[in-house]
Amino acid sequence: MLFSSMIFLWLFLPVVFIVNRFLKPKWQNVFLLLASLLFYAWGEPKYVFLMLASIVLNWGSGMLLARAPVHKKTVLWTSIALNLSLLGYFKYMGLLVRTLNHLLGGERIEIPQIALPIGISFFTFQALSYVIDVYRGECSAQKNIVNLALYISFFPQLIAGPIVKYRDVNEQIESRSVTTEKLAGGIRRFIYGLAKKVLVSNVLAQSADMIFALDMQEMTGALAWAAALLYTFQIYYDFSGYSDMAIGLGRMFGFTFNENFNYPYLSLSIREFWRRWHISLSTWFREYVYIPLGGSRRGTARTYINLGIVFFLTGIWHGASYNFILWGLYHGAFSVLERLGLGRFLEKHKITAFAYTFLAVHFGWILFRIESMRQIWEFGKRILLPWHYTVSHYSIWEFVNRHTVFIFVCAVLGMGIIQRLAGKRAERWKLSIPELVYCTVLLLLCITALAGNTYNPFIYFRF
Repeated sequence: MLFSSMIFLWLFLPVVFIVNRFLKPKWQNVFLLLASLLFYAWGEPKYVFLMLASIVLNWGSGMLLARAPVHKKTVLWTSIALNLSLLGYFKYMGLLVRTLNHLLGGERIEIPQIALPIGISFFTFQALSYVIDVYRGECSAQKNIVNLALYISFFPQLIAGPIVKYRDVNEQIESRSVTTEKLAGGIRRFIYGLAKKVLVSNVLAQSADMIFALDMQEMTGALAWAAALLYTFQIYYDFSGYSDMAIGLGRMFGFTFNENFNYPYLSLSIREFWRRWHISLSTWFREYVYIPLGGSRRGTARTYINLGIVFFLTGIWHGASYNFILWGLYHGAFSVLERLGLGRFLEKHKITAFAYTFLAVHFGWILFRIESMRQIWEFGKRILLPWHYTVSHYSIWEFVNRHTVFIFVCAVLGMGIIQRLAGKRAERWKLSIPELVYCTVLLLLCITALAGNTYNPFIYFRF
């Protein structure tokens, strides 16, 4: 079920919110758990049993860690292995078989057709953070399986994050309240996220998809640049919009989730970009992979190896395809270069730093968007040498109209530029009467757009 669907906006959300408000606190977690399982089962009923298996596995692991102090490490590694096995089978079995076939020189092994459960990477990482934190003693094992199940399956951030650490919400699961201010702020945040998705990302996506679908022989340099720029802003408004909606929904039900984006396209280095983009994932890898490997404490060479491992895992987390691995290592290479000395140069030249970071991220999205290595090469040539590719039967204006251009300009201004210029005035705008009118207009525009358009996928649902 999509946040940006009519059935969610007009049926699921109102019913769940109203019923939850009238329930006694002791029954709210049970009700929200059932609602979350229904939300997940709406599109893939059979995979709700996979989620239930994950819940039982990790609840049992937490209980064993609390009761068996002598064998804690065995319990921890067994739990990690089982969690990653579930993730690996559903997400990476196809990639493994393709790799083996490539090494063996032919289609020796039939490639399994395994459907990917929506959101499996997100809820698996949440479950892992719970087990690891219990092992470390950073939080107590949750004895009530309903409470832990709600943490793993809570519908606002179940499908595409943010990845919430148990220690950040365990007290809220036990006891929470919904104040008028929190409710108003949650609705406001949800509307902004919905507008990002429906009014910006969806519009840019339609043009970007049509251009990317062209035969490469018809792809001019101008078309390649247009597709890449459109996708750069499409993915930001798609994913940050979902995160805004998740955070807003959480507030409406009494939960406070950490931010997942902080205007990443204003970054002045790739290292800063990863402190601003998908913050919950980058902090997860930092806490549970980079620092345990030794971080930057074991010498320069080991630091670079650790960075390489983290960015390799970041790439493969996003998908079972070589292009995602290449995308992760691409960002890792820039992070290493910045540590080698490029970072000091960037600190002294802000304009150059901004241009470098934006272009590096922009080119990186090509690796993220295109799966075929051959197509990546051909597309990259058109990006880097556009004057060599000028002949096509198609004009850019066959894919991009005035409305798309207008939305693209709004997307550029809204990536943090307007917010920076507004400064302290933005605080006075929050929850004011003019903002109430503005949000009402946005909501009406979103509903109108959804009523007349069936194009509505979320990019990060497939991760």
